[in-house]
Amino acid sequence: MLTRRLIVCLDVQGDRVVKGVRFVGLRDVGDPVVLATRYEAEGADEITFLDISASAEARATLLEVARRTAERLFIPLTIGGGVRTADDMARALRAGADKVSVNSAAVTRPALLTEAAERFGAQCVVASIDARRDADGVARVWVKGGREATPLEAVAWAQECVARGAGEILLTAIDRDGARAGYDVALTRQVAEAVSVPVIASGGAGEARHLVEAVREGKADAVLVAGILHDGVTTVGALKGGMRAAGVDVREAP
Repeated sequence: MLTRRLIVCLDVQGDRVVKGVRFVGLRDVGDPVVLATRYEAEGADEITFLDISASAEARATLLEVARRTAERLFIPLTIGGGVRTADDMARALRAGADKVSVNSAAVTRPALLTEAAERFGAQCVVASIDARRDADGVARVWVKGGREATPLEAVAWAQECVARGAGEILLTAIDRDGARAGYDVALTRQVAEAVSVPVIASGGAGEARHLVEAVREGKADAVLVAGILHDGVTTVGALKGGMRAAGVDVREAP
């Protein structure tokens, strides 16, 4: 049975972790190094840092935070946000990242994915896709932190990302983000069935049942969780316990 991963996402602004709903209404929820090490101790399989401001100053701050965190983590760390070139990816990897997530820059210049995969290996390249359904129910790709729409259809774009070298897809349903009503299982399944690489379901986790749905019905290889952990609604251990009770194979906490 394939072991499913539980990934904790830390949206980082400057040197603090923040969280909002549908990418807006951000509030401070803590220190990234403290939170990352706590979640690892609770049993998280991976940590993802997403720099949501991505200015030059914030980028430097995030890399320093990532460096300090990587020194204390034994689980994989992904860094994303503001990555525009292969050299940016190199800096993130040197700071201690195991993988680098690319979103807006890949839409602007898809060749970036190929350059990165050839230079660092596909296993280091995560294509992050923020999707929102339009009036016709079609999931479209949004960029710049969910502020700008594109005509790209999410499933087709995921396929192109993989064809160009991405080794993993991080799929966030903007309309579900922070709402705690469950992932967009239908979209997750569409993407998972269309690509040959692991798909991470993101946006909407409210309880362990939602994680189980994403894996079973959505065919996700991993689930990403944020707000319900930051706010103390539940713990990594409790979520994994719920998944295990439902028959989903997950790694035991250390």
